Amino acid sequence: MTTSMKGRQVERIETGSAEADTILSGGFPKNSINIIMGYPGTGKTILAEQLMFHNAGNDRPILYLTTLSEPVGKMLRYVQGFSFFDASKLGDQVIYEDIGPVITQDGISAFNQRVEDAITKQSPKIIVIDSFKALHDITDSVSEMRHLLYKFTSLVTAYDTTVFLVGEYTQKLSRVLPEFATADGIVELSRTSKGTRDERFMRVLKLRGSSYLEGSHSFKITRDGLEVYPRLVTPEVPKDFQYSKNRLTTGIEGLDELLDGGYLEGSTTLLAGPTGCGKTTFALQFLLDGVRQGVPGLYVNFEENPTQLERTINGLGCDLKKLKAAGLDLLYASPVELQMDSIIVEMFSRIDELGIKRIVIDAIGDLITTTTDGQRLHDYIYALTQHFTVKGVTSIVTFETLGGLTDFGTHTAGGGRFSYMSDNIILLKAAITDKIERSMLIMKERASSHDENANKIEITASGVRVKEKQN
Repeated sequence: MTTSMKGRQVERIETGSAEADTILSGGFPKNSINIIMGYPGTGKTILAEQLMFHNAGNDRPILYLTTLSEPVGKMLRYVQGFSFFDASKLGDQVIYEDIGPVITQDGISAFNQRVEDAITKQSPKIIVIDSFKALHDITDSVSEMRHLLYKFTSLVTAYDTTVFLVGEYTQKLSRVLPEFATADGIVELSRTSKGTRDERFMRVLKLRGSSYLEGSHSFKITRDGLEVYPRLVTPEVPKDFQYSKNRLTTGIEGLDELLDGGYLEGSTTLLAGPTGCGKTTFALQFLLDGVRQGVPGLYVNFEENPTQLERTINGLGCDLKKLKAAGLDLLYASPVELQMDSIIVEMFSRIDELGIKRIVIDAIGDLITTTTDGQRLHDYIYALTQHFTVKGVTSIVTFETLGGLTDFGTHTAGGGRFSYMSDNIILLKAAITDKIERSMLIMKERASSHDENANKIEITASGVRVKEKQN
């Protein structure tokens, strides 16, 4: 379920991550049984401990039972490296206990006995069992495990407690093991290798009686625990929403008249062309033009580091420090460590905080390289442009081609797929004879009567300008 549910509000157990809670529509439903699954090293234990310390208080304790996984001493040594860890809560608010030796010696029946003792004597509000899957290794048969699970479920559902079963489960096991039929909520954490870095994703597979945000949501493990980036979805368009007919000046001498007066407010322009054709300068002039009019602008850059960018802006006869004071904001992310989800979250944070109305993303090709999932990329870019429109943000997105118009259309995961989602497409070209000859062609401008000729452009000390029309 992905839409909000009507009716009575369900009391929630927060995870300690506001973004993860957004995915879970506020958190895990209270008094539920939940599974946190994934391969070793995906972040399962960190999520469970983050949740545990976040919910610890002076009311009722939280119990963390380890079975046949890591000993308590080792877990405590590693959890101390996270900012959410609070040593003052250990022993009374947060209780770690290793029951592995007991169930190994006395058999699987000792497990339910220990849980029952804890509930009657300590009355924990949350019970975490890590690893629950390991219990399968010490049962003699499937029927014995089903019997254990039936007694366990009957026990915990009779009391005011929320349970989290942590385990190294796979998708295949989730279809056959009995605990998955019993669980009210199932959250899967995964990790894939991409070049020199790992990509991690969270996915809610089940959340009984509650809505949640479907799909894969990227996350990172930081000193603060799981830093989650909810998947970007298409925004709801207000019923009274109307597309703006206002035109924005481009900052390019001679271009406004070719664009029927300028860019329509809230539109997205794809600026494509090969290296050296002037894309960055062309796009920057749009932002600088807005800042001069008192309109805040954001330049999102993956190509030039801050020092190189300052040199480029100063080369246009501008003072970067004064521009920043007047409303220009810069967001740089190295393409080596670039993560699509995190940069988009940061982008929208700045748009909302600073009231950004003009934005440049230079270049979309770097975002394309962050994922091998073409459909996921397509959905992100589509939702991104829709958010811009609803927020009244006018954007320019640059895209590097290898040569010209034909080459531009062959990027099935990039420019070719993005082009039809753009309101405007401007193609820049650079031909070399005895010197560089640059030109511009407006391939598309929605709801506008634009110029259809190729036009010569030149890069001067003050930036790009339209030189003259080609016959």
